Amino acid sequence: MTRFLLPMVFLVAGCGAKGPLQYPDGTPPAAPIGTETPPTSAEMLKPPPQAAPDRVDDPVRRSEDRGEDRFDVPPTEG
Repeated sequence: MTRFLLPMVFLVAGCGAKGPLQYPDGTPPAAPIGTETPPTSAEMLKPPPQAAPDRVDDPVRRSEDRGEDRFDVPPTEG
């Protein structure tokens, strides 16, 4: 157990960030089509509305017995 624990401690200790992230060439990437400026980091991290919907539309509000279903017929023998 300690044989695996010690290397994991060194791996976790060595992955700390030393400063803020920078673009590799120093300039931000090109702006997406249809916009004039590239989005900020906060804008890119905000999930789109499809990822976090505001509401849930559930047609069943409470448990109720089902009504008559004219298509609920027994299987045919054949």
